[in-house]
Amino acid sequence: MSAGSAPGLPLVPRSILVVGGGAREHALAWRLHADPGVERILEAPGNAGHGDVAQVFPDVDADENAALVALARQEGVDLVVVGPEAPLVSGLADRMRAAGIPTFGPCAAAAALEGSKALCRRIATRAGVPMAAGAVFDALAPALAYAASLDGPVAVKADGLAAGKGVTICGTLEDAETALRDVLERRVFGDAGRRVIVERVLEGREASVIAICDTTTALALPAARDHKRILAGDRGPNTGGMGAYSPVPDLDDAAVAQVVADFHVPTLAALAARGRPFRGALYAGLMLTDEGPRLLEYNVRFGDPEAQAILPRVAVPLAPLLLAAATDRLAEAAAALGIDGVLVPARPEATVAVVLAAEGYPGTPATGDAIEGIDAARAAGALVFEAGTACRDGRRVTAGGRVLTVVGRGRDVPDAAARAHAAADLVRFRGRQVRGDIGLPVAERAP
Repeated sequence: MSAGSAPGLPLVPRSILVVGGGAREHALAWRLHADPGVERILEAPGNAGHGDVAQVFPDVDADENAALVALARQEGVDLVVVGPEAPLVSGLADRMRAAGIPTFGPCAAAAALEGSKALCRRIATRAGVPMAAGAVFDALAPALAYAASLDGPVAVKADGLAAGKGVTICGTLEDAETALRDVLERRVFGDAGRRVIVERVLEGREASVIAICDTTTALALPAARDHKRILAGDRGPNTGGMGAYSPVPDLDDAAVAQVVADFHVPTLAALAARGRPFRGALYAGLMLTDEGPRLLEYNVRFGDPEAQAILPRVAVPLAPLLLAAATDRLAEAAAALGIDGVLVPARPEATVAVVLAAEGYPGTPATGDAIEGIDAARAAGALVFEAGTACRDGRRVTAGGRVLTVVGRGRDVPDAAARAHAAADLVRFRGRQVRGDIGLPVAERAP
């Protein structure tokens, strides 16, 4: 291992492999590239637009565990950072650790916390983490009867991974029946819908608290708010996320610290007690209700687009914290960096991340459309993180649903929002979909 540091400071990984190729991974590579002591960022499969901060290996896909381990060995990396959830659920971190490569991302047994919403409910219950009333079903009739017993709006959730699109909010029993049939009978989410969770819909505003964790310690990154619906005003179908911003005005530092104490720490303990040690990013998706925060779901990695809003605000070196979490030395590294308490220090500026999506998303997105204005958006001061883009004849073209994320930075959320939306307006492609209300008051409404 070639990681190094000055005496008294935590180890810094000189060479880092980021697994994935979306805007989240671009943001991770960008942020890690800026850390003192980091000499090289690799990304697999990466994206043609990520070459500004990473050496890209497009022939190694994120779901090719053996090829990723071989790449990490061949290139002698000091740390692997896994972006997407699917490789974690399939055991990539286990394979990397078996090869002696420190990896930021949980083992498959712990990653099942996101891979199965039913398991998430069991672990949260055992940890004493508050959630909405809910139950797990594998047949239509009892699921529909339970939905009727909740006597109000319900959330129908496919149990497995569904790319952020497996949750349907149902205002009527008829809507719930349609959603349940979609999951259990029509199998619109494939094997992810072999079981379904029915939950009471909570009233409030959503927030995301992502913590860097080893098996016992959790350090919270700045909180963010994500917006899943495709249309302004939180209308339309769910997507993987159309924008996010940070900080969250109704979740101050004291409240975030309390979330870590009430949610992350007991969940880490419950996982460890059941042979599921967690090392990675534990994402608590919360509803802020009048009775306090309630857990909507856990994810086991950085959020997308939350990462694009959060990472520019991190005010201390990130790479040594991720390496320390991967090697069960997080508390030691935090102390060496002068972190007092459970919050990773944040820059005072606000950030707003606006996603530009392709025509047809979240269904079947159009591809191959020329993209103009990326350089102009960056010249205006915005960060632009690429996801569903490709290079054709020297030009950027669309190649996926969420095409890119434009991030504005400002003195507060309204200022950052104005900058983000102005820069996003400079990026054009046919059929472009963008929510013009991310970071603005209308986006504060509960879904």
